[in-house]
Amino acid sequence: MAKPARAQPGPAAARDGGAARNAKGTAKGASGAGSATRNAGGTAKNASGAGSGRNAGNGATARSGSAARRPPGAGGPTRGQGRPRRDLTPPPAPPAAAGPPAWLRWSTFALAILGLAASAYLTYTHYSDSALAGCTETSGAVNCTKVTTSPQSVVFGIPVAVLGLAFYVFLVAIMSPYAWRSGRREVALARMASLVVGLGFVLYLIYAELYQIGAICLYCTSVHVITFLLFVLTGLAAAIWGLGPRGATS
Repeated sequence: MAKPARAQPGPAAARDGGAARNAKGTAKGASGAGSATRNAGGTAKNASGAGSGRNAGNGATARSGSAARRPPGAGGPTRGQGRPRRDLTPPPAPPAAAGPPAWLRWSTFALAILGLAASAYLTYTHYSDSALAGCTETSGAVNCTKVTTSPQSVVFGIPVAVLGLAFYVFLVAIMSPYAWRSGRREVALARMASLVVGLGFVLYLIYAELYQIGAICLYCTSVHVITFLLFVLTGLAAAIWGLGPRGATS
C-alpha cells in the first residue's frame, strides 16, 4: 500500500518558522544582555565596595598612625567630659609670720621713750650744773648731786648721761612698732645685743653707786629699772616668738 505523501511546507510557512526562531534567538540574546548588564552592575558594586574598604583601611591606618605619633595626654577631652574649667581664683596669701603681740611692742616703745626723756634730762643737768628736780641732796643714801658729780659719772672721758642718751635714741628707733613688725633677724639680734650691753653697763653703775660712791640717784635708778624691763620683755619675745628667719625681709 502506498504511503501518503507528506505535505511540503510552502515558502510562507518556512518564512514564519524562521521568523519565530529569529524572535526566540532575539529574546535569548536580550535576556543574555540583561544578565550581562546585571553581572556588570554587580561587578561594579563589588569594585566600589572593595575601593571603599581600602579607603576605610587607609583612613584607619592614618588615624592609628596619628594616634601613635600624638604624645600621651595631648588629646582633647573625651566625649561626655567637658573642658576643665580654669580656676580664676587667686591663690590664698601665705599666713603672716607670728610675732610679739601689740601690747608688748607698744610697751617696749613707751619704756624706751621714758628712758630717753630721763637720759636727756640728766644730760641737760650735767652740762648746766643745775640740781635735779625732786632729788634730795642730803648725806643719806639718796644724793643725786653726789652721784652725777662723782668721778664714776664719766667713762673714758664721756659723761655717763651722754652715753645713756645715745643708747636710748637707738632703743627708741629699734623698739618702734615698725621695727617690731619688720621681722628682720638682723633687727632682732641688734635689739637683743644692745640690751645685753646696756644691762651690763647698768650693773656696773649700780655697783659704782653702792660700793664706790655710797649714794644713789633716783633718775639714774629710773633709767636702770627701764633698761632691766626692756631686757626682760625683749628676752621674753625672743624666747617665745624667736628672732625671725634668717634673711627675712619686711
